[in-house]
Amino acid sequence: MKRIKKILLVLLVVIVLLGIALWAYIFHLKPKYEGEIKLKNLQKETTVYFDDFGVPHIYANSEKDAMTALGYVHAQERLWQMELMRRIAPGRLSEIFGSVALKNDMFFSGIGIEEASARAIAKLDKNSPSYQLTLAYLDGINQYLEDGVTPIEFTLVGVKKEKFTIKDVYNIFGYMAFSFAMAQKTDPLLTEIRNKYGIEYLKDLGIEGEFNTTQIKSSKENIEEYTAIAKSVALLLDKSPVPPFVGSNSWVLGPNKTKNGKVIFANDPHISFSQPGTWYEAHLITPTHELYGCYLAGTPFPLLAHNREYAYGLTMFMNDDIDFYQEKNREGDITQYQTPKGFAKYESRKKTIKVKDSSHVLLTVKSSRHGPIMNGLLERLKSKNPIAMSWIFTQQPIQILDAVYGLSHAKNKDDFKKSVQLVASPGLNVMYGDAKGNVAWWASGMLYKHNQGVNSHLILDGSTGKDDIVEYLDFSKNPSSENPKWGYVYSANNQPEAVDGYLYPGYYLPEDRAKRISELINPKSDWDKESMSKMINDNTSDVAVDVLKHLIANIDLNYVLKEEKEAIKVLKSWKGTTNVEDVAPTIYNKWIYLYLKNTFEDEMGEDNFNLFTGISLGKQVIARQIKNENSVWWDNIKTKNVKETRKDIVSKSFHQTIASLQEQLGITISDWKWGEVHTVEHEHPLGKVAALRGLFNVGPFASSGSNEVINNLFFGYNNEGRYYVKGGPSTRRIIDFSDIENSWSIIPTGQSGNPFSKHYDDQAGMYNAGKFRKMKLNKDEILKTSTKLVFKPKAN
Repeated sequence: MKRIKKILLVLLVVIVLLGIALWAYIFHLKPKYEGEIKLKNLQKETTVYFDDFGVPHIYANSEKDAMTALGYVHAQERLWQMELMRRIAPGRLSEIFGSVALKNDMFFSGIGIEEASARAIAKLDKNSPSYQLTLAYLDGINQYLEDGVTPIEFTLVGVKKEKFTIKDVYNIFGYMAFSFAMAQKTDPLLTEIRNKYGIEYLKDLGIEGEFNTTQIKSSKENIEEYTAIAKSVALLLDKSPVPPFVGSNSWVLGPNKTKNGKVIFANDPHISFSQPGTWYEAHLITPTHELYGCYLAGTPFPLLAHNREYAYGLTMFMNDDIDFYQEKNREGDITQYQTPKGFAKYESRKKTIKVKDSSHVLLTVKSSRHGPIMNGLLERLKSKNPIAMSWIFTQQPIQILDAVYGLSHAKNKDDFKKSVQLVASPGLNVMYGDAKGNVAWWASGMLYKHNQGVNSHLILDGSTGKDDIVEYLDFSKNPSSENPKWGYVYSANNQPEAVDGYLYPGYYLPEDRAKRISELINPKSDWDKESMSKMINDNTSDVAVDVLKHLIANIDLNYVLKEEKEAIKVLKSWKGTTNVEDVAPTIYNKWIYLYLKNTFEDEMGEDNFNLFTGISLGKQVIARQIKNENSVWWDNIKTKNVKETRKDIVSKSFHQTIASLQEQLGITISDWKWGEVHTVEHEHPLGKVAALRGLFNVGPFASSGSNEVINNLFFGYNNEGRYYVKGGPSTRRIIDFSDIENSWSIIPTGQSGNPFSKHYDDQAGMYNAGKFRKMKLNKDEILKTSTKLVFKPKAN
């Protein structure tokens, strides 16, 4: 008995010691929010106050010192995220994840972001402020890399630490630019539909911009080989550990639209959710410069920011800046291809992709005059015909570093506008408001034209030159609006009005959000911060209500069952809201999915249909297709000697909807609440491992919002009938120049990427409830609510 007691005592001691060791290890891994740290290359003592949500307020004697401190604190919270961000564009994820990331690496290695970055860096002015401050920021990251705590992800995955360089910064911006683009998902699918069924089938999809009736007002006057590209790129972005950018809202109200006579700025960029989230907030204060910004991991200047003088933010322009060309090889010689001037030799470069626990892969990338050949870069693309990708980002000078520096250091509106002009790609709606009462937006990007009649939404002929770009437009032709007479500017990824009669082609999202924004803003002239906060969380779709009326009108009410009549009653009383307690959106979205499936899948096939519902065209068509009784898509081509009508498809889909929901959620319709089927979980790359999910992931939560409402918590349709939120507002910001020290923000989870930090998920509940927290500018208030970390100069 004594022996057993001794053994138990020893086990208890071991358990206690292990617990103490684990606690000590976890404590060791936590970010440091107070105390003192010595940094090399620091000119004078720099103080960082971490407020009650972990936002660093950096007080420094010079901007160079502030940037060094920013790099350090950014790295201690987001080093793992930085590591992923810098690896994706040069194709280096396989080094840490193994062959599971090889497809991703082959594609991004091939499209030329890394090479374009190198060319841009070679041309930089090494004495410019943007360059020197970037080096200071990178120095801060690298000092943390050398002296700071190693993130747990590095230990679990086995990542070797490497110093960060300016090339990493450019590669991160390059990936961001590619994730904005939509042509790679859309053009190949449309080409297949045209080749298979004819141009008539494309007309009903509105590819010439016919559906974009709510336009941003300007104040100026082998078939299946093609969709292999779309499916492959869509899959790469969906599975990427680094979230792609998707959409966004922003509106900026001038003095005559606000209660206090000052500009109010709102912005909520839509990005696929991840953990940690996209943005890291930081506030820098020096004797000559102050800025409160949202930073991408590994980048030195914020893409969203404000100070006491002005505010700016972004939405995606959704312009077309990628074209695909089918090249024609010389017969008997695959090293040459046809050009308007005869045959030319493909350029060739080799890259080695290192794969963890496997053999390295030697990749040979061929390029035509249009760009890299996709064959060999995308697994699904088996075509014998070479398909080249022409992308503005890798073809035009990349001045992104000077651009973002300029945006964050502008002296006035005109100075700010000059920096917008430096962005050739990606296409962005850059939103602006200031303390002087100015409001503005400018579409960035190098816009261009083809010959009349060339449809850039299709794969083009690369051999004759007739489908080549014929003109690059001057920035003065880009859509924009400065201080318009109606008193505000806005963007919701919808199409801008024509400039000089030219409606620029793109992949614009439906008018739902744009229509709702303008309908809310127009009649009201006493907006304040509180009413803006309600608007940015608005869950209502007027377009959905209109679509529903047409759906109901196309079912025969004489042939519906009792429970179906009850569902119709719920739908008829619906006001278009998508709150967690609402029942109607559960019925509506299932009906929409089945109506789309029964309309389009017979022609497209399952894979292409799933792709279609996730791109702008699939979203655009919902509100239009239902009104077109004569659309060629209604007929099911698989049913012989029968021609289905709109009523046939809509009625069939409704009956399937009710039966499916009864099976999924039970026969009591009041139980079909939106929050039961619409949920959000913020996934960390390592949270995909079941044993690690609880440590790394945040959620799940029942979620309000929906596709294409202002509170755009978007999802993909599926047979399951559960709508897993893919992404949404990556931040919600409201900046009121009548009360600038008390502007509001919220991010989806928390400031920190460290799962052991109290700021890892401390904003998740507030975000999900539509609440905000202050973006503090007042020093006295900052000191009262903060811990203090002091950086002191260290001898080199």
